[in-house]
Amino acid sequence: MLASPVLAQSAAEKTGVNSVMGVAPKTEDFVTEAAASDMFEIESSKLALVQSQDPATKTFAQQMITDHTKTSEELKALVSGGKVKATIPTAMSSAQQSMLDDLKKLKGDDFTKQYHSDQEDAHEDAVDLFKRYGEEGENADLKAWAAKTRPALEHHLMMAKDMNK
Repeated sequence: MLASPVLAQSAAEKTGVNSVMGVAPKTEDFVTEAAASDMFEIESSKLALVQSQDPATKTFAQQMITDHTKTSEELKALVSGGKVKATIPTAMSSAQQSMLDDLKKLKGDDFTKQYHSDQEDAHEDAVDLFKRYGEEGENADLKAWAAKTRPALEHHLMMAKDMNK
């Protein structure tokens, strides 16, 4: 039986209390959320390569697959190398899975508009998560990685916002 990644999160992180207060997530919560976020980015972007007819969207989606595959591998290396004591989840959160399932039902412009919206939302969450951990996280190696990764996520957010105009 697989444990839901959401169940692995502390209540303060899951409810958004930490985000509102600007408090860094616990290391395990950060790893769970960062890995699940990467999974959503990769899977929704693979779908965009097939479902969207918009060349700019396909270019963005390919960059999301490349960049988020890289960050997934980096995070897994930190955990498997023993620098970070945490478990990489095997599935995205139920909310992310629901967003992906909804995307799978859409075609054409409807798909493209929803994909753009989902990308903006997902990257706003990711930037917030990486900002909080990068500034005040408890694991030095993971904190440095979060701080190093954040500018790329901010760039993704800016690109997503531009597509949403």
